[in-house]
Amino acid sequence: MTKVIDVSARASRAKELFLEGYNCSQAVALAYADIADVDAALLAKIAAPFGGGMGRLREVCGAVSGMTLLAGFISPNPKSDDVAAKRANYTLVQEFAEQFRKRNGAIVCRTLLGLDRQKDEPTPSERSEAYYKKRPCADLVYDAAEIVGEYLASH
Repeated sequence: MTKVIDVSARASRAKELFLEGYNCSQAVALAYADIADVDAALLAKIAAPFGGGMGRLREVCGAVSGMTLLAGFISPNPKSDDVAAKRANYTLVQEFAEQFRKRNGAIVCRTLLGLDRQKDEPTPSERSEAYYKKRPCADLVYDAAEIVGEYLASH
């Protein structure tokens, strides 16, 4: 059975999840938990370490990591010797990343946030009105979920 993808609804749901307190990677992944066919609680656990650019190291944006995680379900590569599947998966990851880069200028968390430090302390920032005002993360999550949805709707 093919699922109908309402791209705007999925992207909005991802943004809502972020605003509820999920990190950027979790929010993107959870918006497509049904597509991944994974229990939402398990998917949230798997995606959790990728928030804050991988545990607040401010490396690859967590929203991009969420897309990458979903690419593993959309274009799976479960066998170590399946070169064609590996190529297809990597192609999809690169396509997602390039679309994100075109929209936002980068895929690296610290660059997207305008930070000059390599990493942050592991304690997450308190989610407050001020936090959401100074960070583009909710919109980045929306973009990432929209990119995944656009791909799924066209394939």
